[in-house]
Amino acid sequence: MKAFKNILALFVICSMTLTASAQSKKDKKVIKEADAAVKTLLEVNPGLKDFFDKSAGCVIFPNVGKGGFIIGGASGNGVLYQYGHKKGMAGLKEVSVGLQAGGQALIEVIFFEQLEDVEKFKEENFEFDAGVSAVALKSGESLDAKYKDGVAVFTHSKAGLMAEASVGGQKFSYKPFE
Repeated sequence: MKAFKNILALFVICSMTLTASAQSKKDKKVIKEADAAVKTLLEVNPGLKDFFDKSAGCVIFPNVGKGGFIIGGASGNGVLYQYGHKKGMAGLKEVSVGLQAGGQALIEVIFFEQLEDVEKFKEENFEFDAGVSAVALKSGESLDAKYKDGVAVFTHSKAGLMAEASVGGQKFSYKPFE
């Protein structure tokens, strides 16, 4: 009987370990890229540290691909952090229409001011309309951005060139870690 209990205890511990790390290779790659993106963002603009330290959470999209010619789109995968802890994977999709041409790769981070804002994102009803704008981070510039409707959005261009005057929106998805 004692051997059975030991085997059962070992099984429970192993299953908890597997569940806690049930992330695909793709998820692990995105997590690693998100960690590197945070370092890049803080190097470009150390003023973001206050947002990382004081926000209820944030979602980091380390590789957003964006492109278009009249009709455009963007997509990327990211990681949701809540009070500094990784909580799940996120997806970003965007469609836009207007005067635009080119393509670019960028880092996008969305900070959530309150826990309610993080929970709203988790419910997958979260989307931005044309009224939400991102602050483009540049080295050496002061950072005086503020939250608007519970979120603050920052982008950092990694490569490419895109000119646009378009209207569109971003829609997000979320998958919690098991």
